[in-house]
Amino acid sequence: MEGLLLVLLNGLVYGLLLFMLSSGLTLIVGMMGVLNFAHASFYMLGAYFAYTISVGLGFWPALIIAPLLVGGLGALVERYGLRAVHRHGKLAELLFTVGLAFVIGEIVPLIWGRPAVPYRVPAVLDFPAFALGGINYQAYRLFMMGVSVAIFAGLYAALARTRLGLVIRAALTHPEMVGMLGHNVPRVFTLVFGAGCALAGLAGVIGGNVFTTSPGMAEALGAIVFAVVIMGGLGSIPGALLASLAIGFIQTASVTLDTPLGVLLGRLGMAVDPHGALAEITIARAAPAVPYLLLVLVLVVHPRGLMGARAD
Repeated sequence: MEGLLLVLLNGLVYGLLLFMLSSGLTLIVGMMGVLNFAHASFYMLGAYFAYTISVGLGFWPALIIAPLLVGGLGALVERYGLRAVHRHGKLAELLFTVGLAFVIGEIVPLIWGRPAVPYRVPAVLDFPAFALGGINYQAYRLFMMGVSVAIFAGLYAALARTRLGLVIRAALTHPEMVGMLGHNVPRVFTLVFGAGCALAGLAGVIGGNVFTTSPGMAEALGAIVFAVVIMGGLGSIPGALLASLAIGFIQTASVTLDTPLGVLLGRLGMAVDPHGALAEITIARAAPAVPYLLLVLVLVVHPRGLMGARAD
C-alpha cells in the first residue's frame, strides 16, 4: 500500500511538472495558433539562468528573475522573429521555431559546457516532509506541486475572469475588431508569447534542480510536451492538466513494472509467443513510449484531444 502511494505521489509530481511546462505552450497554441518547437528550449534556459543566478544570489531571487528573463527573451523572439515570418504562413513559423531550438541547443553548451551543472534544491526545502515505505519524501516536491496548482488556478482565472484575458481571447478569433476597439493586437500576441515562454522558464527553475540540468534536458521533454498539448486539446488549459496527470501517473507506474509485454498481452486475450521477442521486453523498458501510445489512443476516440476546441 505504501509503495502504491509513493508511485502516486511521484506520478503527481511528474505530471504537474509536465503541466508547468506544457501550460505555456498551450497558451501560445490556443491564443496564437503557433506550434513553438523551441518551447522546451526555453525550459532549458530557465534552468540554466536559475543555476547561474542562484550561485550569486540564491534560489529565491532566481525563482523570480529567471522566468522574467526567459519571458523577455521570448517577447523579443516574437517581436523580431515570428512577427516577421508570420505573413509567410504556418509552415514558416514552424520552421523558424525549429531553427531557434537548434540555435539554443548549440549556444547552451558553449556557455555552460556539455556536462550537467550542479543546480541544487534550496537548503530550506531540502528536508524530508514525511516518510513513506521507509523512503523520505522531500519537502521541495510538495513545493513543486503547490506552484503547479497555483499556475493552473492563476491561468484559468486570468483568461476567464479578467479584462486582459477577454482581450486576448477576442484577439485570437476577431483581431480586426479588437484592433478597431483601440487594442494593439500585435502587442497582445507578443505578451502571450512572452508569458508562455516565462511559464516554460519557471518550469525549468522548479524542475531543473530535481531532474538533471544539462544540454539534453530540452530534447528529453520536448516531444512529451507536444504529446501533452495535443492529447489535452489544442489551447485547453484544463485539458493540458488532465493529459499531464494521466501521462505522469501511467508512465511513473509503468517504470515500476517488470512484467514482460508478452505476459500482459496474453492476459488481455491476445495470442503471443511466450518465448518470442515480446517476452524479453518488460513494461518498464517500454515506459518511454507510454505518452505517445496514450496520445494515439486518445486521438482515435477524440480527434481534437480530451478538451480541445481548435481545429487547426
